[in-house]
Amino acid sequence: MLDFQQLEPQTPNHQTQNIEIEDLNTQLYQHFANKFCIEDVLNRKIVSFQANKLKPIYRWYKYKEAFSASLVKYLLDKYIIESGEILDPFAGSGTTLFAASNIGLNADGIELLSIGKEIINTRLILEQEFTADDFTKILYWSKNFPWEKSKTQQTIQEIKITTGAYPQETLNEIQKYIGAYQDENCRIKQVLQFALLCVLEAISYTRKDGQYLRWDYRSSRQQGNIPFNKGEILSFKQAISFKITEILADIQTGSQQGELFPSNTKQGGIRLFTGSSLDIMPQLPNSYYDVILTSPPYCNRYDYTRTYALELALLGVGQEEIVNLRQQMLSCTVENRPKDLLAINSQWLNAILATDQQKLLQAILQYLEEQKLQKQLNNNGIPRMVKGYFYEMACIIYECYRVMKPQGLMFMINDNVRYAGVSISVDMILSNIAEYLGFKVENILVLPNTKGNSSQQMGIHGRDALRKCVYVWRKV
Repeated sequence: MLDFQQLEPQTPNHQTQNIEIEDLNTQLYQHFANKFCIEDVLNRKIVSFQANKLKPIYRWYKYKEAFSASLVKYLLDKYIIESGEILDPFAGSGTTLFAASNIGLNADGIELLSIGKEIINTRLILEQEFTADDFTKILYWSKNFPWEKSKTQQTIQEIKITTGAYPQETLNEIQKYIGAYQDENCRIKQVLQFALLCVLEAISYTRKDGQYLRWDYRSSRQQGNIPFNKGEILSFKQAISFKITEILADIQTGSQQGELFPSNTKQGGIRLFTGSSLDIMPQLPNSYYDVILTSPPYCNRYDYTRTYALELALLGVGQEEIVNLRQQMLSCTVENRPKDLLAINSQWLNAILATDQQKLLQAILQYLEEQKLQKQLNNNGIPRMVKGYFYEMACIIYECYRVMKPQGLMFMINDNVRYAGVSISVDMILSNIAEYLGFKVENILVLPNTKGNSSQQMGIHGRDALRKCVYVWRKV
């Protein structure tokens, strides 16, 4: 149910005394005022991974930056999309791909990090290639723990930020487990490796915490003055046995209903392109996709190469490659260097001009640079990151428009952010750029409960509620 009640313009905190930004923000809000809709059905559970936690198959790997399969189904049902081609330029763990495929759409995804690729490929193997004999062999692993008898160990790679991540006994068991599954066929090996990826955080001294890994006080690393206790650290045998059993249970449930991943409609195909969306999207054909549904990285300093470091290291990603991946990602961390966007694709001039002419964004960038000169920022990389984020997103939006069919719909899930006391209306800035590039803004669906800014920002500037939205744009 759409609620077209008035929303207050989300203006920067009065303490910033930045009248120009406030005025520009208000003007842009007035431009989009009739597009904002508070969508009561949407909540932080459905627009995050939380709703997937108990959902068979989706629950296997806790990809915390994902949105739920329920959100994909809700949006496709609401806008009566039952067939065609769908694209997710930031595929992550593949939620859009699998949820859309299950209702009959052919789904393409682009993903840079190898952990996302592993999640998606493992699900495809289980869905399309797994045999009864493979199932029996996985069942044997869950009940007989063959790695315990293995004399073969395979050393796992460590990088700077993962050294010492596991208790020594756990590390030994991991290496025996990997050594033992080398003799299995490629399908079983893939599933057993995937099960291991699913439990790495639970058996380590670490916990994912947005911008970095937090380290438990029992590790050899010290972080800050207050010791962090992550709670119970599961034993390897306990964690891996539970995860394999969970995977088997979900497979078996699907099989008993007539197919591994039951659906009332013919499933669509799934394709995954590996790499950066900035590199892959220019290679896609014009006017091909009926729908785009995605959630790009937010402009919030979260560094996936750090939070998923355990998984990346296990998959063989080395220190140098980690550094390169960080630069290939959409600029969302303070370590991102500027990209030469026109060197990547000379066709992006209009996207860059659209961003140059976005007055609110330019005022915010100028303000952040001034704050940097006055040494008021907690990291001097913030202005560069924010600028890079919006210019790169403009190029992504340009490509989305190009590859979509006329009248196609694009859905984007994103959060507003705040830096140096200024609330950045990501929703309105990106929607305004999208208009410049040819999209019509149908709606900006707003979650009823807004989120707060970071605890660090609250301590300095006070709490400022930030919108979390789903943008709905149509190619016209």
